[in-house]
Amino acid sequence: LANYENAIKYYSEAVDLNPSNAIYYSNRSLAYLRTECYGYALADATKALEIDKNYIKGYYRRATSNMALGKFKAALKDYETVVRVRPNDKDAKMKYQECNKIVKQKAFERAIASDEIKKSVVDSLDIENMTIEDDYVGPKLEDGTITLTFMKEMMDWFKDQKKLHRKCAYQILVQVKDVLSKLPSLVEITLKETEKITICGDTHGQYYDLLNIFKLNGLPSETNPYLFNGDFVDRGSFSLEVILTLFGFKLLYPENFHLLRGNHETDNMNQMYGFEGEVKAKYTAQMFQLFSEVFQWLPLAQCMNNKVLVMHGGLFSEDGVTLDDLRKIERNRQPPDSGPMCDLLWSDPQPQNGRSISKRGVSCQFGPDVTERFLEQNKLDFIVRSHEVKAEGYEVTHSGKCITVFSAPNYCDQMGNKGAYIHLRGSDLKPEFHQFTAVPHPNVKPMAYANTLMQLGMM
Repeated sequence: LANYENAIKYYSEAVDLNPSNAIYYSNRSLAYLRTECYGYALADATKALEIDKNYIKGYYRRATSNMALGKFKAALKDYETVVRVRPNDKDAKMKYQECNKIVKQKAFERAIASDEIKKSVVDSLDIENMTIEDDYVGPKLEDGTITLTFMKEMMDWFKDQKKLHRKCAYQILVQVKDVLSKLPSLVEITLKETEKITICGDTHGQYYDLLNIFKLNGLPSETNPYLFNGDFVDRGSFSLEVILTLFGFKLLYPENFHLLRGNHETDNMNQMYGFEGEVKAKYTAQMFQLFSEVFQWLPLAQCMNNKVLVMHGGLFSEDGVTLDDLRKIERNRQPPDSGPMCDLLWSDPQPQNGRSISKRGVSCQFGPDVTERFLEQNKLDFIVRSHEVKAEGYEVTHSGKCITVFSAPNYCDQMGNKGAYIHLRGSDLKPEFHQFTAVPHPNVKPMAYANTLMQLGMM
């Protein structure tokens, strides 16, 4: 992480000294891609091409930035250019074909999406009559019900890289959809004086680090509540294990185990960053469709004791948004490109006052004054959000009013960051930070199931 941030710093200095060198912009674009600042990466690649329209790496990087943002048609155009200029470049050819396939698939999906209410996958499942073969010796639900024994067995089973029987996976998904769909978009809870809750940030398919959190901080229980703040899946290659474990605990302790949606609990992210590929590899396309339905019912924000608001991304592109506005969000859908639902999943804080264009190319960045006004209007003390990798696992900004927590240590096996979680107690709601480092995991690389276009072995 520090290396990429240093690269950005030095390339920025180089750009200041020589603003007409396309290579500096293009290389900084690559560093931005690595740190997921796709909006900035796109701007730099575009600038490189304004300076030198024959600079092939610029097209390559602009295409990659657009892919990361789900702008497939724009990406296709640039891949086309690369293939035309370099007809023997196998990598470029493969990416062009892959991108072309996605563009056609999207067009086909639009063509067949009629106004009919989409039938739920649940209606086409006959879980009762799914047989569990005699040679399956893994965990099973007891009379269709989750128990603590089942959860412990399932976690050990997953730890040994074994697959849960599809019947059990479907049972969990159908039940958790029912539980989540009854929740409001803004969940409100009260911690008593003596109670504490643990807030975790992104876990991104890092199953062995999730197990480590439970080892360090205790298993979830009625007296040890947790809130996991989105981005459970994608990137890490054990996303299925992470999400089925989290869903299992949600079913076991529905009042004491909380899950909020992240920007990666969405179809276009799952298509690019590995979760869709992983579910199809380990189970079926139909099961991914059901995951997609379940993700749409994840709540978007949680308020503790009317004082602390937690969401995955951050605050809003305009002033005046109230908690009541959040309560009214119709969340059962893929997030729109703008508005409060998009902001809750995508926005980021910035050190300077006001708002600016997002480094990610989606939503916005908001300053300390924006945070201050929002908290004042809604009579809140501070916000907790995740969504950004932090070297120390957490960061406190905006005069203590905006806290970031990230729980995927050594993110993607390469960032070298710590992970963290927060304890909040009912008595004073003062955040207590706990850091931890990555633990070893089986030799499966991150992004193993990601779309080939996102395997960032870029030129």
